[in-house]
Amino acid sequence: MPAVPAPRGGHSAEAAHPAVGAATGLLDAYTEGARFLATPTRTLLADGPAREVPHGESPLAQRVAETLAAARRDGQSNPVVIGAVPFDQSAPAALAVPEFVQDGPPLANDPLIALPADLPAETEWAMRPVPSPEVYGAGVAAVVERMWRGEFSKVVLARTLELTADAPLDLPVMLQRLARRDPSGYTFALPTGPDSNLIGASPELLVSRRGNKVVANPLAGSTPRSEDLAEDVRRAAALLASAKDLHEHAVVVDAVHGALAPYCTTLDVPAKPTLIRTATMWHLSTTVTGTLPEGSAASALELASALHPTPAVCGTPTLTARQVIAETEPFDRGFFTGMIGWGNADGDGEWVVTIRCAEAQERTLRLYAGAGVVAASEPESETAETAAKFRTFLHAVGAE
Repeated sequence: MPAVPAPRGGHSAEAAHPAVGAATGLLDAYTEGARFLATPTRTLLADGPAREVPHGESPLAQRVAETLAAARRDGQSNPVVIGAVPFDQSAPAALAVPEFVQDGPPLANDPLIALPADLPAETEWAMRPVPSPEVYGAGVAAVVERMWRGEFSKVVLARTLELTADAPLDLPVMLQRLARRDPSGYTFALPTGPDSNLIGASPELLVSRRGNKVVANPLAGSTPRSEDLAEDVRRAAALLASAKDLHEHAVVVDAVHGALAPYCTTLDVPAKPTLIRTATMWHLSTTVTGTLPEGSAASALELASALHPTPAVCGTPTLTARQVIAETEPFDRGFFTGMIGWGNADGDGEWVVTIRCAEAQERTLRLYAGAGVVAASEPESETAETAAKFRTFLHAVGAE
């Protein structure tokens, strides 16, 4: 891969006539084990030698800054870190500073992204839900009962779907199908260990920093899309008027405001949410914008670490919600509901909530989906919501 300057400041959506094929060319060039990340501001592809961010007791943002500084001392003019941070921030992250990074415009700005992706190869999939939908629903009911007793106000419960193929996985085709279905989102494929990759398409920006400007876009409150246009519009309108979902969303927005306020001189939080859509879901969305003081040393990753985990992926109060998750979910979340993204030595970067994803190993995919459970939740509705969220990845592998 040719040496290309690492990202600095980003391509704006108003970039003048980006080269046709510049972004999709990077998508086409992805091979398993490379690092690919597409956001609404840029498309990144890195391969080859990389300097791993070490695990340790010091804050993650400090270890990343030290790794970037070491890369700069060794001659990289503008090094960039790319990778994934797990749900449990005390667990080892999968972050690295590649020697070479190709930086292109956003996929959504490339006309060639409208071309259809190849169909996945004919594959026999063996599927195993963990836990079963019935056990998951029972877990939701038990959590709701505890909420009515006043123990806590929200917890996000997840379940997994394990898919085993009769042939080796084709990650480049999966990535193409994810990216071309939702090109305006956050699509990624990143190595997380030996022969292990994290791949997905998240709709949710945790936080970005560009200079002294900060943006967060919390999502909470969701409903599945419908293929019938009239029904799809009805569901969107119902979500926007749902007292349950509006309350769930407000809890998350308040938490984001509280986490960012100590860092910002100004912080704008809209009074009401709007809607965003993916190919499979409607979400309540609020865009929070802020300004850092001049000369602030707070990097995008430091801000992300202060925000994570938000009530959108964990619950509230946080410590209680984490304990309930550990007691209820029969698996380790790993990188699911952690964060993925990039950052440079100047502190700029984008960090995204790791949802709509799967962990891939040889012939096995483990899909993850979660739903926010509050006192008004119903087990059947939350089970259906997680099933709808699985559809993003099931479509990518042709296993819907």
